[in-house]
Amino acid sequence: MNSGKLLLIDKKDGFGATFSHLVSMMDYTRFTTLRAVEGLTIEELDYRLHEEANSIGMLLGHMGAVERWYQIFTFEKREPNEKEEKEIGPGISLGEDARVRYSGKPLEFYLESLAEIRKDTYAMFQTLPDEWLLDQAAFWGGDPANNYFKWFHVLEDELSHRGQIRLIKKYSRIGAAGK
Repeated sequence: MNSGKLLLIDKKDGFGATFSHLVSMMDYTRFTTLRAVEGLTIEELDYRLHEEANSIGMLLGHMGAVERWYQIFTFEKREPNEKEEKEIGPGISLGEDARVRYSGKPLEFYLESLAEIRKDTYAMFQTLPDEWLLDQAAFWGGDPANNYFKWFHVLEDELSHRGQIRLIKKYSRIGAAGK
């Protein structure tokens, strides 16, 4: 697995101590996601187990949209505006708009988008003190949540959908092709 310090939750250059731990977990999560989709073709990225199912491409688009949504929500302390909603809404909802938007795209399209969004996340993390992660606000159902939980949820969401990607590959012609 030649991943260097990938398996260490430890200090990361440019990040505070607590941010380093979060970034360590986010890096490993992304590494496993990238391994799961490595080498997939457009046909494989677009494949759906049934008519209502998500494709791997849709799930990758969702991962990027969720992270972008949390950038706006936590860094800017607001909901997405109309223009932003138009851009990330399909990826968030994973409905028919997502089926259209995330179809016919090569793997590089998704990888470049995920990398750019993550670059923006990490650049902002580097400007914030660790204490920012503990800032609380009302969240789901009005329950208090801190920024640490919100960003934990971003990586939790990615892990969950990475699991779906593995299932799609296992129970489809992608899995049958030995990938």
